[in-house]
This record gives sequence, C-alpha cells and structure tokens, in this order.
Amino acid sequence: MLFLGSLPGRGNDILTGAGATFPAPLYMAWFERYCRDTGQRVIYDSVGSGAGTQKILKREVDFGASDAFIGDDDLAFAPGKLLHLPTCVGAVAITCNLPGNPTLRLSPETLVDLFKGKIQRWSDPRLARENPDIKLPDLGVVVVHRADASGTTFIFSDYLTRVSNQWRNTVGRGKTLRWPVGMGADGNPGVADMVQRIPGAIGYMETMYATARNLPTVAVRNLAGQYVTPTLASVSAAAQIEVPDDTRVYLANTSAATGYPITGFTWVIFYREQAYGQRSPDRAQRLANLLWWMIHDGQADTQGLHYAPLPPEAVAKAEAVLRSIRYNGKPILGE
Repeated sequence: MLFLGSLPGRGNDILTGAGATFPAPLYMAWFERYCRDTGQRVIYDSVGSGAGTQKILKREVDFGASDAFIGDDDLAFAPGKLLHLPTCVGAVAITCNLPGNPTLRLSPETLVDLFKGKIQRWSDPRLARENPDIKLPDLGVVVVHRADASGTTFIFSDYLTRVSNQWRNTVGRGKTLRWPVGMGADGNPGVADMVQRIPGAIGYMETMYATARNLPTVAVRNLAGQYVTPTLASVSAAAQIEVPDDTRVYLANTSAATGYPITGFTWVIFYREQAYGQRSPDRAQRLANLLWWMIHDGQADTQGLHYAPLPPEAVAKAEAVLRSIRYNGKPILGE
C-alpha cells in the first residue's frame, strides 16, 4: 500500500523544476492546482529540454523535464542514478501560415522535402497533388525551427529519421540540429509566434501552442496510409505500446491505424537516491508526493489542455519507478 506521508503546509520549502516547454501549459496548471489543494508551491522554469536536463545533471533543481529521455552515455556521467517518469502524451503539430488557414495533407516524403528546403514555394506541384481541393498560393516557404536545445525538436527529428534515410544520413535527430534551411526561435511559444507572424511560414510545435493561436494543424500520413491530425484520440492511439520498466521509449511513426505519427511521452527526471547535498527527508517526501499526484490526480487535467493522459500500462510502470525512490537507501513510498 502506498504511503504518502503528511502533506506540507503553506510556507514550506518551494520545490523547483526546469525544462521542456512542450508540457509547460499543463505543468503550470498542475502546479497551481497542487498549491491550491495542498499548500505546496512548485516553481517551474520552462527553459527547454536541453537546459532542463543540464540543471538536473548539475543538481540545481528538484526535477528536470524533457521530451527526450537521457541516453545511456549521458546517464553514465550523472552523479547518481536518474529516473524517468512519464507525465503525459503530447503531439508535435505541423502548422503553417497560409491564406484561409487550410488543413493541409502532407506525406512523410513531402514533409522531409519542406524542412530540407527542397520545396521552396507553396505552389509546388507535389503539394498540389496531395491537396487537390485547396488552392495553394504562389508564396515562398519559410521554415521555422527551434534555436534552443529542444525535446520537441528531438521528437520531430526522430520521426523524420524514421521515415527518411536521406534525413537520417544528412541531418539526423537530436535536441539541436544543423538545419538545412530556415529561421530559429526559442521555445514552442517562439516558434508559434514566428509562424503566426510570417506569411508562408511552416513550423513544428506542441499542439497546445498551435491551438492557442488558432493555427491550423497539418494532417500527416501515417504508416497505415491515413492522413491524421493531432487529436486526443489519435495521440492516445499512438501511445498504446509496450512500455519498458525504465519508461524510456519513443512513440514516433506509430503503426496504429488511427494514430498520429509525431507523438511522444514527456518525462520528469530526478534522482533515485534523494539523500544528496542539503536535501532533507521531508523535501524528498514532498517531491515524491508531487510526482505521485501528477501521474494520478493530475491526469484529469490533461485533455482540457490538449494532451493525452498516460495509458494504464505507462501509469503502472511510472508507479514502479516512484516506488524505487530512496532516502539513505530506505523507500520513500510504500512498496
């Protein structure tokens, strides 16, 4: 049976986290609600997945947050064993600024050619063939990508790498890339603002940021040959996979017939052994309480902010991750 311990009262130490902008709207809503319900304040700095990973590696925050899990090579250099806790499922939406805000249909091949700069005008015949019912303008294509180290970029480039050998061999995947073409902006909000401002722009961002700005999302052709937009149903379908015990798994290029192909988990990252630095048992307990709440009570808030809740298998694996947290070798949560 799980033991959460006593909840903190108002005025107790603030918990801190930093990282991904991808889930930031959800995290902000969560932490406001959690403070209201429990009195525990949480400060989250949405500095991007790359910066958040560095902050937890340096033990500057209670938890980092990233849409790209930390690989084995980097984990080996961490000062302690790091754990990954999935918190929700989100989609990387492709959106563009065209007259009339049409919902475009794009194949993986066309998407690659757009972001490689091989398609330079929206009147290109390849786009017209996929969108025969849309009158596309003779307007230049302006690619907008992330300038900072980004988990959103990792999810998107992981997808492009899976669908294109050419992309894999020339650009690859990562939180930062040497983009063949385009303009950079910081954070999901920066990309969304730039796409909204520039006629002919195309960019990628977490769905919430497109929805908040009334930007149309592209229907991307999945492995089953279906053109799918990022919706709660299509994102949830993509997440119905086997989750490993350490929860580090990517969802891109799903085989689900109704699944949106550019989908991913997002994680919070923290140390298994919480007795380090000046951390107290109470602080470790309060962090564990918060994380348990996020994968249970907090899931009720996901859909209203255009994220999908964790599937049951992911919740079960996340519970096991949390039960492994220790303070001086002793479990913080009940077995």
